[in-house]
Amino acid sequence: MLKEYKTIKEVAGPLMFVDQVEGVKYDELVEIELKNGEMRRGKVLEVSGSTALVQLFEGSTGININEGKVRFTGHSLELPVSTDMLGRVFDGLGRPKDGGPKIIPESRKDINGNPINPAARDYPSEFIQTGISAIDGLNTLVRGQKLPVFSGSGLPHARLAAQIARQAKVLGTESKFAVVFAAIGITFEDADYFVSDFKRTGAIDRAVLFMNLANDPAIERIATPRMALTAAEYLAYEKDMHVLVIMTDITNYCDALREVSAARKEVPGRRGYPGYLYTDLATIYERAGRIRDRKGSITQIPILSMPEDDKTHPIPDLTGYITEGQIILSRELYRKGVMPPIDVLPSLSRLKDKGIGRGKTREDHADTMNQLFASYARGKEAKELAVILGEGALSDTDKLFAKFADEFENKYVSQGDSEDRSIEQTLTLGWELLSILPKAELKRIKDEYIDKYLPKGDA
Repeated sequence: MLKEYKTIKEVAGPLMFVDQVEGVKYDELVEIELKNGEMRRGKVLEVSGSTALVQLFEGSTGININEGKVRFTGHSLELPVSTDMLGRVFDGLGRPKDGGPKIIPESRKDINGNPINPAARDYPSEFIQTGISAIDGLNTLVRGQKLPVFSGSGLPHARLAAQIARQAKVLGTESKFAVVFAAIGITFEDADYFVSDFKRTGAIDRAVLFMNLANDPAIERIATPRMALTAAEYLAYEKDMHVLVIMTDITNYCDALREVSAARKEVPGRRGYPGYLYTDLATIYERAGRIRDRKGSITQIPILSMPEDDKTHPIPDLTGYITEGQIILSRELYRKGVMPPIDVLPSLSRLKDKGIGRGKTREDHADTMNQLFASYARGKEAKELAVILGEGALSDTDKLFAKFADEFENKYVSQGDSEDRSIEQTLTLGWELLSILPKAELKRIKDEYIDKYLPKGDA
C-alpha cells in the first residue's frame, strides 16, 4: 500500500512542494488526488531533507493544498509497450489519443531508458533511402545515425518530416521498418496534417505517433521525446525492427525546459536556457544507434526551428556538437519555390561515406556527389559574379556552370513532397545534370565512371 501525504506546502506554477516525506527518490512518479477524485501526475525533481519538489505534468489549476492527497509510486514514469502500438496515436504522456482501446502491455519501460555501453555500439554503415535526392545523393542518411534538420519559422519542415516518414526504407534487407513520430508542442493544424497524411498514405500501419500540442502543459513536452524513444527502443532491440525516430520541434522541448528551469529559480545560461541544456539534449540524441549482435537499430531525425534563422543559437549550436551532421533548410530556396528547400552546401552528413558505394548504393556515388557539390558551388559563384559585373563578364564555361546551378536547384533539389525517387533515379539525374558541363570539367570523377554513366552524345 502506497503511503499517502496531505502535506502539500506550496504550489508555484508547474511546481509543488510536499513536506514531511520519507524514502522519496529523484525522478519518482507522483500521483496527486484532488477532492473531486481527479488524478494528476508529476515527478520528483529534488529532495531536500524531508521536503520533495514535484514537477506537475497536467498543470496546477484546481489543486487545493489543504485537501489534495499525494502518493509517491516508487518508480519513474513508465510507458506500457506492445507491438499493438503500431498504427496508433498517443498523447505526449503515452495515453491513446485516437479513440482506440488502451494498450495491453507486454511490459512497462522506464522512459529514461538504459544507457548503452559504448563498447557494445556497432558502427552505422547501412544506407537508408529517404526518396529525397538532396539527402540520398548528397547528405546520405545511414542506419543508426543522428541527422537533425535545421529549419526556420515558416519553412516547410513539417512536409519534409511527413515525406521522410512515408518514404524511408532500408534497401536490401528483410528486416521490418517502423517509424516513431514525436510531435512536440506543435499546433492542432500541424498535428491534424501529420495524422491525416499518415492515414491517407497508409504509412500509419508501420508508425507510432506521439502528439503533444501547443496548448498541452509545457511539462508534458519534456516527457514526449522520451516516450517516443522508449517505444523505439522496444521495437528495435526487442522486436528486431529498423526504427526511424522523427522528432519535431526540438526548439519547443528546449523552451519547456527553460520554463521549468525558470520556475525552479535556477541560474540561467545562454539566452536563458539552463546550463545543463547540452547534457539534457545528449540524453535524447544518444539513444540512437546500433548494438552489436542485435538486428534492430534506431536512426534519429530531430527537427528544430532556429529562432531568427540563427545557426549560432544555443539549440542548433549544441545539437550540432552532439549529432552527426545537419540538413539545413533555406529561406531563399523556399522563396524560389524549391521543395524541399534543402541548402546542400552548408548541409552535412558526417557518416555519408560509410553508407554509399559499391554494394550499398552504386560505385559512382561518391565521385558524382563530390562533383555535384563542386559544380554547384562554382555555379553559385558565377551567378554572384554576374550580379556584380554583368553576364558579359562571364566566360563561356562560367555561363555553363551558372546554368548548371539553376538546373540543379530546379530538377535535383526540387522534387515536391509526393515524389519518391530511388537511389538509381537520383544518381541518373545527377549524371544528366553533369552532362551540361564540358567533360574536361568533370575533374572529380574517374574516367571509367564517365565512360560508363555519362549520357552519350554530350561533350
